[in-house]
Amino acid sequence: MSRREADSGRSAIDDAGSDEHQSIVFVHGAMFTRKLWLPQVRGLADDYHTVAFDLPGHGDRANEPFRMNPAIAVLEHVIETETDGSAVLVGLSLGGYVVTEYAYRYPDDVDGLVLTGSSANPVGGMETLTRGAGALARLATKPDIGERTVRRLGERWVRNRDLPADVEAAIIEAGIYPRQFGNAGPEIAGEDFRAKLSTYPGPTMVLNGEHDKIMRRGERAHAGAAQDARLEVLAGVGHICNLHRPATYADRVRRFLRQRVVTTQ
Repeated sequence: MSRREADSGRSAIDDAGSDEHQSIVFVHGAMFTRKLWLPQVRGLADDYHTVAFDLPGHGDRANEPFRMNPAIAVLEHVIETETDGSAVLVGLSLGGYVVTEYAYRYPDDVDGLVLTGSSANPVGGMETLTRGAGALARLATKPDIGERTVRRLGERWVRNRDLPADVEAAIIEAGIYPRQFGNAGPEIAGEDFRAKLSTYPGPTMVLNGEHDKIMRRGERAHAGAAQDARLEVLAGVGHICNLHRPATYADRVRRFLRQRVVTTQ
């Protein structure tokens, strides 16, 4: 148990690895929690200091509805208190938009970006789709029975992954928060994240699952907008590809850091 795990005041944060190593901060997507990243937090801890935290509306922050500005404030606090002042940021889905926004606002705090399932830029037609999907999610999960149904489907999806028993249990026990998907839509709709990404000068990897058809839309343009980016696709997997192929995902992140990020080790 690390000193951080022993600090009960840090209940919304997991970490592993040595403080002396390059920090990686993982940001989860809507509905799930920081436990989504357990395979990578553990798998990269031999070489890096890995950190995952709960966004507002999820896990230990479930009493705070998701909003972008509070999410940025939480991430800023995590970087200030859990790292030496900067980190590589890895974001999946909603987390990808959060870390892009953070890099736009505070580029000096970001040593590199890994963006997964967040290539679709929610402007133009995608803005309409994003707003519509958010409204549908709010309508579907407003009744308790709808929320319970989506939660059960999410739990079944996790159980169908080939995960270690303790990882599966941790993800499910941390909870699934369907209503936050509806809250997230209006927060990102209409924001030109591709333009924001273009302002970040550091190294970026766009890492998507092959079968993530909607959220891969525009991935080449997204990577092309970044100043220093590479695009990679994991074959045979979907949106939450870090749980479809946990070890492969961790290996891609490790290779990106070794090849493209000037570490603080």
